[in-house]
Amino acid sequence: MTTNELVEAVVKHAVANYENGGWDYLVECHTRKDIAEWIEQDGWTTEDEAIKGIGRIMRILDERRKDVRAEIF
Repeated sequence: MTTNELVEAVVKHAVANYENGGWDYLVECHTRKDIAEWIEQDGWTTEDEAIKGIGRIMRILDERRKDVRAEIF
């Protein structure tokens, strides 16, 4: 798959899983260029690798958000 095809697959997955695991961060805060840079930087060549790899990044952001919210209340 090309980088652009991988980016589109990741975006499609993010939209479908918007409310789960921090994927909303990807949809709301990152561009397709950001996603392409992650894919190229880490050398992901399959849809599964890209989704899993970016999913790890989004889960970290989601965990941070939960920690901040816990501190507020």
